[in-house]
Amino acid sequence: MPNRPWPLVGSKLLGQLESAVLILIGLVLVSLAVLLLWTSAVSMFDALREHTIGHQAIEILNSVLLVMMTMEIVYTVAVSLQSHQLVAEPFLIIGTIASIRRMLVITATSTETEHDTAVFHNTLIELGLLAATVVALAIAVWVIRHSQTLKPAEPGHAVSHTDSE
Repeated sequence: MPNRPWPLVGSKLLGQLESAVLILIGLVLVSLAVLLLWTSAVSMFDALREHTIGHQAIEILNSVLLVMMTMEIVYTVAVSLQSHQLVAEPFLIIGTIASIRRMLVITATSTETEHDTAVFHNTLIELGLLAATVVALAIAVWVIRHSQTLKPAEPGHAVSHTDSE
């Protein structure tokens, strides 16, 4: 049996440890998402029963959107596990969801601050910056997806008739 070079053995071990840590992170995130979704559902049923859904809706929506963000992070961890590469698009989507989540919370609670003109002005500025962020992130996702369609065929793969025209 030939001796393996130590850097190769160390690299494999680090790769396996990275996979183990990513799996643990994924399990913690999924558990968190399930618990958040459960508490959101309980809050929603309690609010319906007590006829306070109008007051609780923003908090419930905020929690559900946090679950969406958490699951998008789980997806990103899974992609990292499969490819052992950092993929940018899921992070951009998480940022978009987070920005939209904040915009929804701000607009839903803005009636509480509209009487104070300075606070309301700052709220409008924050909404504008969040809207610009959403547009920038959407453009970034489009650029990434568009650039992937422009990649040339890998060597060894047959080129279809439509690719050669």
